[in-house]
Amino acid sequence: MTGFARAEGEAAGIAWVWEIKSVNGRSLDLRLRLPPGFEAIELQLRAALGSRFRRGNLSATLSVDRTEPPTIRINRELLARYVAVLGELGAMVEAAAPRLDGLLGLRGVIEVADNDDEAVFAARRAAISAGWSALLDRLAASRAIEGAKLDAVLAAQLGEMGALVAAAADAAATQPAAIRARLEQMLAELAGLATAMPQERVAQELALLVARADIREEIERLRAHLAQAGELLRQGEAVGRQLDFLCQELNREANTLCSKSADIELTRIGLALKAGIEQFREQVQNVE
Repeated sequence: MTGFARAEGEAAGIAWVWEIKSVNGRSLDLRLRLPPGFEAIELQLRAALGSRFRRGNLSATLSVDRTEPPTIRINRELLARYVAVLGELGAMVEAAAPRLDGLLGLRGVIEVADNDDEAVFAARRAAISAGWSALLDRLAASRAIEGAKLDAVLAAQLGEMGALVAAAADAAATQPAAIRARLEQMLAELAGLATAMPQERVAQELALLVARADIREEIERLRAHLAQAGELLRQGEAVGRQLDFLCQELNREANTLCSKSADIELTRIGLALKAGIEQFREQVQNVE
């Protein structure tokens, strides 16, 4: 299910920004980008995500900036070595005396001191973890808005499939007559090539064909699966995987219905039902 959220704040000398995006996925997958120094909380962040969501491909990024200027320090020992070397070279080669800005530009002369202790780092990690929790709350709200729209779409699709199953049940009532007509036509075409089949044998063959074409069990199972899908949607929980399984079962029954069809109308209904199940399955991929 798609969604986007952002959270930001300041704590212990830093400003941080969380951003997370979610797109459809069969399982839960997180791509997490953390700045140096915050790798220690990655497992904690992933565990919090796993306790809130079940499906989706998510990408999260943390940006951190200091809100207080760092401490600047001059490495006097290294500077003294540079000056000494320059003095030696000045005795050998005639050149202008080095300028102060040039000396300060030499590598290692100016150092940015980080005097933050472990307590400061711990406070920062705690604040960022709290921000992650707020971020997940906002993402859940974003996904819930889309979920409400998706629920209406899925309910409409279930209604359409239910109507097709009802139409298939009505068309099934004409199956025996269609089978009898086909059998009589075949016997008439063979009348000049073989001896007439006894009426008792005709009745036996007809009964066998009708039994093989009986789709009442498939109709009942289709109705049961659609009813279960409706119940799952009304639960308001993470039911995406269960709906995935029901789509497989619905498709299996629709295939059997088509294979047993002895009527063009029933075949047409079966194919329309298969198309409806596929559309439903595509939308189910968005369900948590």
